Amino acid sequence: MTVLTIILGVLMIFFGISLMCTPLATFLSAGYFLGIMMFVYGIAGIIRAFQKQSHIFETISSVLAVIVGFIALVRPGSTLVLDGMIVYMAAFWFVLRGALAIALAFTMKGIESKWWLGLIIGILSIVVGIYSFAHPMFMAVATGILIGVYFMDGGIDMIVAAVTVKKVRDTIEGKD
Repeated sequence: MTVLTIILGVLMIFFGISLMCTPLATFLSAGYFLGIMMFVYGIAGIIRAFQKQSHIFETISSVLAVIVGFIALVRPGSTLVLDGMIVYMAAFWFVLRGALAIALAFTMKGIESKWWLGLIIGILSIVVGIYSFAHPMFMAVATGILIGVYFMDGGIDMIVAAVTVKKVRDTIEGKD
């Protein structure tokens, strides 16, 4: 099993490199999966809102994530216009999440000593969103590259886990 995990990890690294070499194509083909992630994120946020007293901004963000995810699932990558809409919706989502993070940071100011981290994240999110509105290809290419990085990270994690499990197993069995 360890060898198979290492092989799979190496394949994921090569796949991640391949995805990073063609980030725009990766983005265009990944619209379906991005839609699923946004949809699930939104549903989870809505469920959290009903389970506990949720901040209204979190609920609004979750509803918007469901809407954006649904649109991506209905027609992923079928036309360039739709892909452009996804990019602009993602840019809007960054701006909205940034504004919500800033509002939450100020809400946490008297409660949490590191409230300013949320403020910084919120500001950075707004900057990325505004830049993405002005340069939509940036968002598409950046997303494609990040998907490749994600696969590479997953491959590295698999290799490290396989080697670590083997070392632990050998130590337990006294083969050290």
